[in-house]
Amino acid sequence: MKAVCRAASKASVAPVRALARHSSSLSIPVPKSVIPDFANEPTAPKMVTPAVPGPKSQALLAEMNKLTNAGAVHFFADYEGSQGNYLKDVDGNLFLDIFSQISSLPLGYNHPAMVKALTDPRNLSMLMHRPALGNIPPADWVDRVNKTLVAVAPPGLEDVTTMMCGSCSNENAYKQAMMWYQSVNRGRAVSQQDLDSCMVNQAPGSPALSVMSFHGAFHGRLFGCLSTTHSKWVHKLDVPAFDWPIAPFPQLKYPLDAYAAENAAEEERCLAAVADLFKSWKGKSPVAALVIEPIQSEGGDNHASPAFFKQLQQIVRDNGAAFIVDEVQTGGGNAGTQWAHEAWGLPTPPDMVTFSKKMMTGGYYSAKHLRPDMPYRVFNTWMGDPTKLVQLEAVVETVRRDNLIAGVNQVADYTMKALRKLEDKFPSVVSKVRGQGTLIAFDCASPAQRDALLGHLKMAGVEIAGCGAQTIRMRPFLTFQPKHAAQFIDILDAQVNTLAKSA
Repeated sequence: MKAVCRAASKASVAPVRALARHSSSLSIPVPKSVIPDFANEPTAPKMVTPAVPGPKSQALLAEMNKLTNAGAVHFFADYEGSQGNYLKDVDGNLFLDIFSQISSLPLGYNHPAMVKALTDPRNLSMLMHRPALGNIPPADWVDRVNKTLVAVAPPGLEDVTTMMCGSCSNENAYKQAMMWYQSVNRGRAVSQQDLDSCMVNQAPGSPALSVMSFHGAFHGRLFGCLSTTHSKWVHKLDVPAFDWPIAPFPQLKYPLDAYAAENAAEEERCLAAVADLFKSWKGKSPVAALVIEPIQSEGGDNHASPAFFKQLQQIVRDNGAAFIVDEVQTGGGNAGTQWAHEAWGLPTPPDMVTFSKKMMTGGYYSAKHLRPDMPYRVFNTWMGDPTKLVQLEAVVETVRRDNLIAGVNQVADYTMKALRKLEDKFPSVVSKVRGQGTLIAFDCASPAQRDALLGHLKMAGVEIAGCGAQTIRMRPFLTFQPKHAAQFIDILDAQVNTLAKSA
């Protein structure tokens, strides 16, 4: 990627200086934002080094590589100098950030509400101490949870369990689902044999149960999560995994309205495979839960229809398993609703919804009937971090006050129209435009072309990322406005034009 960035540097300077020319070529009016401007935000990206990472980042990388494998580091950031939707690196390069720290930062850089919350003396005790929340929570813990996690809970889910990150959220959700499944299906009281056998990892106390997942899924890198992750080999190589069932995820054709019959047949094929796996695994390792992402993010931003998810939930229910929706990357507002699964119109809530990233903290919501029947069954030292709810309280209030979800939908409408025009204009580079809210993606013609375009965009001042084999995905802040989207489209237009000419 470093070589690609260097090669793209000369070709990418001109588009940054000529945004107006490219914006007019698509003939899409940029609407006035329905959300407030970000105070003191830069007006455009600015590149000052001929390559990324620049010399200061390279020096820091060399130092970091003495301590650990730093191969995943893009560059070192100047977070104090970053503002709003713009990320500054230590070399002075300024990027329009459309990836929001791997989809995890909701309000942009140095948002006044966040600064106020973290400098408020009333939060000092929370920032100073990190209590073991499962044993000794602070006096205002229930109030803080009610103002944040409960206030934005998926409809119908009453319990919430806090965790630190997305992986541990999924890991513990799997555990709790299995505890519930056994409590329903054991058919007798817990015996001494159960207690003794579980201590040596044997049945019946350690039963042969499984969690069904999907090809292309990403649910984290802990052992249970990793066994349900199937997006890239780099996550899994050399690590033992549970032998659990893996179902096909629909591979839809685009544009959707041109392939309605084919896509319906593809979803029916996948649903039939799920039903067959429930049956075939019943005698080997019964499926206690099924986990699925509303959009397979790491796997290539793969979508399915609301009808698919409704039928899937019914199959899971018919087989007595828990239906877990992994909203670690899709939850928090970018879908155009607080939770992406709200668009499905499910007749009843999922059994569990896991979250992290833009929710600031990790954890999962669950139905009351899944609650463990005794303490310490789902437990760790910290059970999350109370300081994250200080941040989340500021986020929840800002989203409500500034109407940020409406802003997401406004930006989504503009961006999808613009990308579809680019798709018509440059079909050899841009294809399969798709999205829900600002969780937007498109495909390039090949992995090499995708990587080249990412390199060009980086050197034109855009921080964005790929996923799957040849997909580029957007994961912007909730403060992202039409003017930012237009700026991105202008730069993309210019860089795609460069690639199209060489295709």
